[in-house]
Amino acid sequence: MPENQDWQIAYDHYDPKQQHLRESLCTLGNGYFASRGAFEFAEVSYDFKNNPHYPGTYLAGIFNKLKSTVADREIENESIVNWPNWLYLTFEYADGSLFSLDEVEILTFHQQLNLREGQLKTDFTFRDDQGRESKLASVRAVSMADRHLAVLEWELKAINWSGEITILSGIDGNVKNKGVPRYDDLNGDHLEIIEQGAYDEEGLYMHSCTSYSEVNVVQAIRTEVVLENESISFDRQVKEKDHLIMYRIPVNIKRGQTLKVSKVMAIFTSKDAGVGNLIVDAQRKVSDSPSVKDIQTSHCIAWKALWNRSDIKVKASNGMQVLLRLHIFHLLQVASPNTLDLDVSVPSRGLHGEAYRGNLMWDELYIFPVINYMKPSITQNMLKYRFYRMGEARRAARSHHYKGAMFPWQSGSNGQENAQEIHLNPESGRWIPDDTHLQRHVNVAIAFNIRSYFKITNDQIFMEDYGAEMMFSITQFLASLATYNDEKKRYEIKHVVGPDEYHTSYPDSDEPGLNNNAYTNIMVAWVMKQALKMHDTLPRFIIENLDKKLSLTSDNLAYWKELSEKMYIPFIEDGIIEQFEGYSELKELDWEAYRNKYGNIQRLDRILESEGDTPNRYKVSKQADVLMLFYLLTVDELQDIFNTLGYSFTPDLIIKNIVYYEERTSHGSTLSRLVHSWVMARAHRKLSWKLFEEALKSDVEDIQGGTTTEGIHLGAMAGTIDMVQRAYTGAYVDENGVLWLDPSLPHEINFLSLTLRYRGQCLYVQITKSELYLRHEEGWKDHICIGLKQKDKVHSLSIGESVNFDYKN
Repeated sequence: MPENQDWQIAYDHYDPKQQHLRESLCTLGNGYFASRGAFEFAEVSYDFKNNPHYPGTYLAGIFNKLKSTVADREIENESIVNWPNWLYLTFEYADGSLFSLDEVEILTFHQQLNLREGQLKTDFTFRDDQGRESKLASVRAVSMADRHLAVLEWELKAINWSGEITILSGIDGNVKNKGVPRYDDLNGDHLEIIEQGAYDEEGLYMHSCTSYSEVNVVQAIRTEVVLENESISFDRQVKEKDHLIMYRIPVNIKRGQTLKVSKVMAIFTSKDAGVGNLIVDAQRKVSDSPSVKDIQTSHCIAWKALWNRSDIKVKASNGMQVLLRLHIFHLLQVASPNTLDLDVSVPSRGLHGEAYRGNLMWDELYIFPVINYMKPSITQNMLKYRFYRMGEARRAARSHHYKGAMFPWQSGSNGQENAQEIHLNPESGRWIPDDTHLQRHVNVAIAFNIRSYFKITNDQIFMEDYGAEMMFSITQFLASLATYNDEKKRYEIKHVVGPDEYHTSYPDSDEPGLNNNAYTNIMVAWVMKQALKMHDTLPRFIIENLDKKLSLTSDNLAYWKELSEKMYIPFIEDGIIEQFEGYSELKELDWEAYRNKYGNIQRLDRILESEGDTPNRYKVSKQADVLMLFYLLTVDELQDIFNTLGYSFTPDLIIKNIVYYEERTSHGSTLSRLVHSWVMARAHRKLSWKLFEEALKSDVEDIQGGTTTEGIHLGAMAGTIDMVQRAYTGAYVDENGVLWLDPSLPHEINFLSLTLRYRGQCLYVQITKSELYLRHEEGWKDHICIGLKQKDKVHSLSIGESVNFDYKN
């Protein structure tokens, strides 16, 4: 594939059926806000199923609560907010007919998402019903250099006609949250338009506010029109239609002439630092901003700087390079330097759509490992998002009669539990109870993220001010979940839901939750060990302060130690870890029969419910559950945990469990293939690569049949990056702070290079089939300690030094 094609996603025809998908994939953002890749001339529509266009602009970390009446009950949901559509730009002919891409004959079409420069370019020629042929080219960017700015530029050429047209450029506030069809019954009216109007000679603004959270947002635009590169004074008038405010700019254009329209937008919120009057600040930003060209130049420079530290180069035969860059691109559009002073973390669907209502779940577990090695200060900032919600987490724990801090399964503005009480099954059309909020393992994920961040950065100040308190508070909560079983002589955890999500209760039981989910129990034991180690190694003045603040006593520590030694792990037989107690008593599913009947059975839970059945009866999994243990922990760590718990462990236990659960997993989540690929990367390379390819293509090809249209799967995207960054390089940090590498390239990859940011140092890594090349590029210290596992040797590299290793792949 030519080099430039490794940096672009391109479409050579317009397909209305694919438009919602393309809008998600072509979203542009900068970590502060993002706008879907809808055409600027597409009107806002509430008919997501039948209208091929859905403009959406989303600001990081801004949510709103609304009540809805669904299935004869009142429920409350908090959602990310779809803000007024700043893209609105179209034209009408002299006869008053408005341009519509869906009502003209498209002669040529090309759309390109430029990953290197962060720009979306579209150009097409068309013929209307009067025989007029025109060419329209547009380019847009959401500035990575200035998080408040975005630009859009048009070039419209009259190919075979002359006449008057009217440019319509404005802001459309007639928006709702209607981007997910199964949420149609939920109230989507999140905004109140406070004020709108014109300013200067070319400016318009709109002031909107969320109805419950009362977050104010002002958008201001400037529209410039140039004919044949000559600046002409055009008459313009302001028109307001409901909450659509626009300039109407009449232009006489002659055959062969080209009209250029440039639009600059600024956006500010009442949550921003350093703002005064939002309307004044937004208007000044637009008025003082340079030309569209200069804004784009600064934007491209900012993207170049990001790519210099984030790019991963691969040589593979499956188009992997461009997809990997697409995933890095979308990750950086949600987690960028512009995110650093925002009170946010990473939504499961990015800033690309409204699925999961924009809430955060445990996807940080898949995303932070990538950012840790790229720009760890972003991870630190996002971990603080959890810290700032500790008060709500403690309140939640108390309300359930637990101790410590219980973080929610789904989190939005203030850290309250935002998981749905009921959800719609689109297969049956029924609203059914949703007990996934019982996934207490989200707290394990947060603890794991704290520990991982600290190992890679050695950020002692963060641990002193934030990390240790979070870690110990989560440990207090997890410890209070456990109860002692006299018969088993071990501790157990009841009434939870594991990562699988298909199983939320026992068959024919009215009581939600399961007992002794193996993943939860083992990871709780892991958290206890890590918390005790942290308590022993942190400076005394920190520990003494936290012991007082959290009321930690020697009895508490002794209890944590007992839990690390006596948690119960259920087994089936022959070393197979039982997913949860009672799993072995469930029925085996006739997988072949369901595949023959339905074809795609990824969402087997919906299929079974539509038949009046439930996955609670069967040995089926939506995604990795037990296998998450082998995804997160090394063999040595697992060996240590099992030995401490008094259970036997041998490496072949991993293979047995992989085989057992792979046969019983429907991969109903995009994360599932990723985890299964990871745990098979060295033992079952062929199947691992197949699953990795599917994970890599999951969003581009929308393999789940419509879910990507509602927002990209950021966890899965980041996970594929991490697969290359850590699994294929074998990168891990030991207890002594040495960064070890143990490369294992798939047969399909011949070359891999990337840069790892580690404890303030930058290490360039290049891997071929037989050679590992390392170079210490720069950093805050003069040396870095690197180990190659196959050689069992540690090297100290000074800045500028490099080293080659031969290794067996």
